[in-house]
Amino acid sequence: MDAAVPKLSELLRHPDDLDKIAGLKQEFSRKKNAVDLQLRSGLRDQLETTQSGMNGLTDGQKTVQLIKEEMMKIDRLCSESQNMIKDFASINFVSQAHRNFGAVQTMRRNLETFNERLSVVEDMLRQDEVDKENMPNLLPIHYELTQLRNIRDDAMEQIRRAEDPSLQSTLEDYFQRLDDMIDWFDSHIGLLALNLINLVVNDNNGLVVRFAVIIESEEKSDQRVLALQDALKDHKEMATRFQSITDGAKTVRGYKEKFLQAIKLNAEAQFSEARAEFLEDPTQLSQALQWYFNDLNAVKIGMAPLVPKKWHILKTYGRVYHGLMRDFLVGIVDDPEASPGHTLEIIGYTDKYYKRMAKLGFRQDELTPHVIDSREAELVREFRQLIIKFLDEWIDRIFTQEKKDFAERNVEGSNLDQDEYGYFRTRNLVDMWRMLREQVDAAANSKRADVVEGVIDAMFLRLRSRQQSWQEMLEEEAVKYETGKAPDLDGFQALQDWLVGTANDQIACIDDSEEENRLGYLSDFRQKFEPLVSPAYMERADGEIFMLRDGYVDFSTWCITTFVRLIFAVDFKAVMPDFFTPKWYTSTAMKQMTVTFEEYVGDYRQVLHHSLVDIFTEIFADELLVRYLTSVRNKGAKFKRADPFQDKIFNDIKTAFDYFSSLPNPDIGNSVKQTWRATEYFLQLLTVEKDAVPDAFERFKTAYWDLQITWVEAVLRSRDDFERAMLNAVKARAAQLDVPRTGETIMGKVK
Repeated sequence: MDAAVPKLSELLRHPDDLDKIAGLKQEFSRKKNAVDLQLRSGLRDQLETTQSGMNGLTDGQKTVQLIKEEMMKIDRLCSESQNMIKDFASINFVSQAHRNFGAVQTMRRNLETFNERLSVVEDMLRQDEVDKENMPNLLPIHYELTQLRNIRDDAMEQIRRAEDPSLQSTLEDYFQRLDDMIDWFDSHIGLLALNLINLVVNDNNGLVVRFAVIIESEEKSDQRVLALQDALKDHKEMATRFQSITDGAKTVRGYKEKFLQAIKLNAEAQFSEARAEFLEDPTQLSQALQWYFNDLNAVKIGMAPLVPKKWHILKTYGRVYHGLMRDFLVGIVDDPEASPGHTLEIIGYTDKYYKRMAKLGFRQDELTPHVIDSREAELVREFRQLIIKFLDEWIDRIFTQEKKDFAERNVEGSNLDQDEYGYFRTRNLVDMWRMLREQVDAAANSKRADVVEGVIDAMFLRLRSRQQSWQEMLEEEAVKYETGKAPDLDGFQALQDWLVGTANDQIACIDDSEEENRLGYLSDFRQKFEPLVSPAYMERADGEIFMLRDGYVDFSTWCITTFVRLIFAVDFKAVMPDFFTPKWYTSTAMKQMTVTFEEYVGDYRQVLHHSLVDIFTEIFADELLVRYLTSVRNKGAKFKRADPFQDKIFNDIKTAFDYFSSLPNPDIGNSVKQTWRATEYFLQLLTVEKDAVPDAFERFKTAYWDLQITWVEAVLRSRDDFERAMLNAVKARAAQLDVPRTGETIMGKVK
């Protein structure tokens, strides 16, 4: 139906197409009938197949039941036939006596020649011992030992039936030498089983074939013994009747199982050597395990054509080897002696392993369990967390040292360093960025983008946290001087030096210079990890880089702003409360402040990053204007019509402008003057007639949308002709105004 909707929409695009509906309906009906016919036909075939299968199962059950009934008839006929033959008891007795006599003669002959035949076997074993690379007598030895084993087993069975312990002990002593020969032969078979791959590699195919013939013969013998044991267990009464006519082995010898065990033992020995090599050098994992694939390749190419197909020898080796490989890799992952580097190699090796096994013909779903128990994600996460743990430990150590240095800053030089340009710098920033690069290298060793990306994410988070921690540390100390809680000014200048050094650090993080072909720490860091992550992650990382860059700019500006706040809190503490009070008229506070600030600029110009010098001036100019305008709240501030407050304000502004005009960078001076134009509106609020105050406020508000009404009220109250009606008129006008909002202006900071 989903496919039909767009089809119909294409067919019926125009009103005239409605005439086609009848034809379309017939066509769709025809197609539907065809589909229904196909479905009915398919359903009929399926039902016939199912019915045929059910009939086959029923016929099989009937056949099995018929066989059981026929077997019962045969058994009954055998029993009844004894009564059908005249003198059957006598005939049967004579027949049994003849068989027993023949069996006794055979047993006697076998016992008489037993030691002689065993000596022949011993000679052949001795010859093979000398020529272990060929073992020419392997098959004759096996044949003779099998015959001698059968003789012993028959004799021991007869003795056990006789229930004569003394004779049984005598026979056991007689056959003791056979056990020695069997052990010797088994040692040869075991040696071949352990070195079977080497025999294949060295083209000793004949010996491999003879070995396979022996194992296959023993496998068939064990299967016959097991079948007889099952028969004795399930049909004891019937099987007992035929027990006397069975010959051959009476017990399971387990050569096939010993062969499989030898495969495992041989591989375990090689894994043990590989383990030692890998633990010594994590980069040698592939080299240490090269034998693994060489062995399987030899089995596939050389051994498979030489052994019975039913063994599925490649799958047999693959199953044993894969289980040992899983134990080997998981064992190292869980080994406390193994390093993260070993785990990393194993994580990266998993894909290589399955690719190489696929080339040998093994599908991944055939190789169970998973070679590292599907723990890649867990191990990657653990490795990533380990790097992050080291990262956190490093950052904590660095910040602890930085806090210690900051607390002990009141020494000559404020225990700060200076870079090649002479700028103040803290001591640990270089170490911090070097540590980040080293941890990126550690993550890159995993050769996994997800590890690197997780570590980089953690670094972004910790770089932002570091900015916050630094700001909190500096703010906590600065507040002591701003609030007067510091008992003296010890450490004050050192704090200012640290603010400068910290501001310089932030600029160094983002100071890219094309002219000098130099990258800041942040850009260099980005360049370091970019080749190691995916393009999709890089897009997100660039957003983080952008945020960090803004954070460094903001923190640097905050440091300079805090420096300026401290100047006002300490250096200008005595003069700021006098503005707009009677003492103001006789003071030269503005001149004193500009001179003091000029001295600060002179003192710090050489140690403050050049890009921050102008910012220092702009921040000071803004703070000076904000403090100046806020001084209308000073205790005793009052503008009397009779006093020359206009001239005094003009003088203050001129003093400030003279300083700003003398700045080396005229653009900064012009920018500051534009900001200080707010004083014109301030002066209008103070000087216009009462009736014109709302108009003056409107002009002020239009120019500065974030002008605070509470500050305007303070200005009006500082006029000696203040009346409540003036304030009400201003508030009424404010309610009528709808000034568009733009960026924050200087008046937004004047409270």
